[in-house]
Amino acid sequence: MATPMLLPNSRTEPDGSAVIRVLSYNIRSMRDDTDALARVITACAPDLVLVQEAPRFFRWRKKLSRLAAASGQVILTGGATAAGPAILCSLRATVERTEDVLLPLTPGLHRRGLATAVVRFGSARLGVISCHLSLQQAERYEQAGRLLDRLARMGVEQAVAGGDLNERPDGRAFRLLSDSLQDCRATAPWGGEFTSTPADPHQRIDAVFATKDIEVLGCGVPIGHPGITETDLRAATDHLPVLAALKIPAS
Repeated sequence: MATPMLLPNSRTEPDGSAVIRVLSYNIRSMRDDTDALARVITACAPDLVLVQEAPRFFRWRKKLSRLAAASGQVILTGGATAAGPAILCSLRATVERTEDVLLPLTPGLHRRGLATAVVRFGSARLGVISCHLSLQQAERYEQAGRLLDRLARMGVEQAVAGGDLNERPDGRAFRLLSDSLQDCRATAPWGGEFTSTPADPHQRIDAVFATKDIEVLGCGVPIGHPGITETDLRAATDHLPVLAALKIPAS
């Protein structure tokens, strides 16, 4: 499937509002083709990359730094300190603050966390959260609620959140988020829909969300996007990325 149109490029408007690109991507601890991964991220030209399954063990920060450098980004926050979620950003972002949040641990299940930040693009101030929710339904729902609680306490008017939800749009956790935030893909469909798996896309379990006052200009899997090949998408990791173009009002 070819992408029928291009997303707007990043820019700052005369009124101080900002058009930005946000990419959400589960990178499977960089266990696959990291060159292909870097090419996909670079081609998307994101201002923010919401990463899931960043490296968490030996020399994890060095590995993530190499990916950031290879794709024109810098590490903003997260990684092992957030149990996997991370945020990368372009040099266009002005960083106000960051915080990594570990979520309550359920015995026998994987530890989860949130990578969070507040950044500015021009006069637009934005809260950012990257998440990777549980495989277990009840815990996943609780974590979605904690994400919304954290967002409410960030002291920002506009925010974006995204990640691997391990759930389809009809699931309880996904619905909890989409009831409070815009599901960007549903608001302004663009590109492909399904994010899992690259070899056989059949379900949407990764998403980008935005507060209601953010204008969603397009969101979806960047299939057919210039510089992105099906070969690289299959080789990079076991998820397809979600790319959103958003217009953030001036604060």
